[in-house]
Amino acid sequence: MKNNRRSFIRNTVLGTLGTFVIPKVVLSAFPGVEEKVVSLNDNKNKKMERVNFKNRNWQIAANIHFPEGFDRLKKYPAIVCVHPGSSVKEQTAGMYAARLAIGGFVTIVFDASFQGESGGQPRYLEDPATRVEDIRCAVDYLTTLSFVDEGRIGVLGVCAGGGYAANAALTERRIKAVGTVVGTNASRAFGEANTLQTLEAVGEQRTAEARGAAPLITNWTPNSAEEARQNGMAGFDMLGAIDYYRTPRGEYPTSCNKLLFTSMSALVTFDAFHLAEKLLTQPLQIIVGDKVGEFGSYRDGFDLYNKAASTNKKIYVVKSASHYDLYDQPGATKEALDQLIPFYRENL
Repeated sequence: MKNNRRSFIRNTVLGTLGTFVIPKVVLSAFPGVEEKVVSLNDNKNKKMERVNFKNRNWQIAANIHFPEGFDRLKKYPAIVCVHPGSSVKEQTAGMYAARLAIGGFVTIVFDASFQGESGGQPRYLEDPATRVEDIRCAVDYLTTLSFVDEGRIGVLGVCAGGGYAANAALTERRIKAVGTVVGTNASRAFGEANTLQTLEAVGEQRTAEARGAAPLITNWTPNSAEEARQNGMAGFDMLGAIDYYRTPRGEYPTSCNKLLFTSMSALVTFDAFHLAEKLLTQPLQIIVGDKVGEFGSYRDGFDLYNKAASTNKKIYVVKSASHYDLYDQPGATKEALDQLIPFYRENL
């Protein structure tokens, strides 16, 4: 019985979680983007600074990217960049943060609570409410920086980060503009298959842990395309995810393909777009690709566009681009940024 339950858990999680996977930014593919750690007191050739801020009683590890010619005596608009589920700040959200900084913005990108270099227990937890609170705490931190114009703060989220970014903007009115790139809605993505069985399995696992069993850590994706095919998960998006996250193309040491299984009970019930028709009034720019795969970001993009109360909202479809092309491929990401940079300049 126990083996059957664990087999169900593995197949359920791997079959539904691909929407939220991750990548390491290959900065050399993006001319003008480089990582350089400097002191906040050094104004010369500033590119990026490693910082920390708090969420509750733990530290969040973050990178701040600076525009060319940064001068700490000036005020700049700022953008919070939010990574996909199980991703880290050095991956796709970090690429967008660096490119937006070249566009003239101060940007901050961070590891989610319980993941990467950030603190918090239990490890590998993906908790939507905490992910949204991470964004609020990033905004808190930006308001303490003398060179950030606190009235000109925006947010950009990629994949699951897009859903979390939109959700944060519902109640965080300090966010003045919202962008999403292949944004996904957790309850839709995680709740399409075997929801009741998943919740039953979570309940059994929590009982086992209460009685002394070790926490169950599963994978976000199979570790290889071959493993995916062996498990009947060789869909277009899943193979794209594996190519991005589990190969040198996008892998990163702190993005370790681990998920605390009991996270699933929150993920299948978290509707990132709930009340968007009433509360999401900020300017909104949505980016999707027209190579539609099984993870559903194209559908979720149009769902958010149709629901949002924003009077200033746009959806842009990148032609011949897949979900994962918009993580790191120069042509697709440049086209996305060609929409995002003018959007933020106009609205921040």
